[in-house]
Amino acid sequence: MASDRDELRAEERVQHSVARTLRSGLFLLILFGVLGAWLALGAFTLAPGQAAVLLQLGQHAGTITEPGFHLVLPPPIVLRTIVNVGEVRNEDFGRAKGAEDEERAGHEASMQTSDNNIVRVSFSLQYTIKDAFAERYRVEDPVPLVRDAAQAAMREEVGRMNVDGVLREHRAELVANAARVLQDILDGYDAGIDIQGVQLIDVQAPNAVRAAFDDVVAANQDASRLVNEAEGYRNEVLPGARAQAAELQAESEAHREAVVAEATGEATRFKAVAEEYRKAPAVTEKRLYLETMESVLPKVDKVIIEKGITGVVPYLPLGRQPEAAK
Repeated sequence: MASDRDELRAEERVQHSVARTLRSGLFLLILFGVLGAWLALGAFTLAPGQAAVLLQLGQHAGTITEPGFHLVLPPPIVLRTIVNVGEVRNEDFGRAKGAEDEERAGHEASMQTSDNNIVRVSFSLQYTIKDAFAERYRVEDPVPLVRDAAQAAMREEVGRMNVDGVLREHRAELVANAARVLQDILDGYDAGIDIQGVQLIDVQAPNAVRAAFDDVVAANQDASRLVNEAEGYRNEVLPGARAQAAELQAESEAHREAVVAEATGEATRFKAVAEEYRKAPAVTEKRLYLETMESVLPKVDKVIIEKGITGVVPYLPLGRQPEAAK
């Protein structure tokens, strides 16, 4: 009987040991599963144009900008915030989105120039995020900051120009200076925002003189059109005139060279004749007379007169046709 009881106790101890082992294995398995699931919370993937801001126990631990798979410590040790830094954001100013928005748009668009005129300037702003941590944690709300800073920059630049400069003469300079001033303001706040561009949508004169300003703009446009037409006509006529002048110059150069060559030849021939005349004046004089008569007689009608004949006998050149009278 005692032996049976001992065997029963040993069997129970074995069963209890197996149960404890199973419970321990199951606990470890659950523990490792929970740990693995917790560590998996630190894995994430960044798409192109995204950045991950990492806060380790509340402090900035870095910003990841490389796209692809990344693994960091899971929350709450490391908290991450995904920011779309590649998106180009747009803000419009002075444009009403509805009838109830007219008052706000009119206030945004009304600006004073240096010569105390009021103009309505509507413009748009494009910007991106260059520092995800600064944009997310340096400023409380970046959108109102961008809008207020953009209006301040544009009003400052409009206030430095007269009404003609804002309306037509210095519009490119206006947007370039406004973008530069706006970037300086945002950098002063360490907002982490990069201004991509400022574009004017519409610039209008005060209502009381808008018709006069429209006439001025139309006159300037007509003047520009006439200037362009004159430039086109000049570009059309000038090359032809230059070509004609070059042709006339070339012809005059050729004629000059021909005349000079002919005169040089005549002078050379005269010198040769003079030299021969000094050697034999009588012979040279006779030869010059005969050559001159040879060149003159074929061109005139000839009449032969003999002594003792009362009538005139015309000379008949047989064997050739008489030359036509010139």
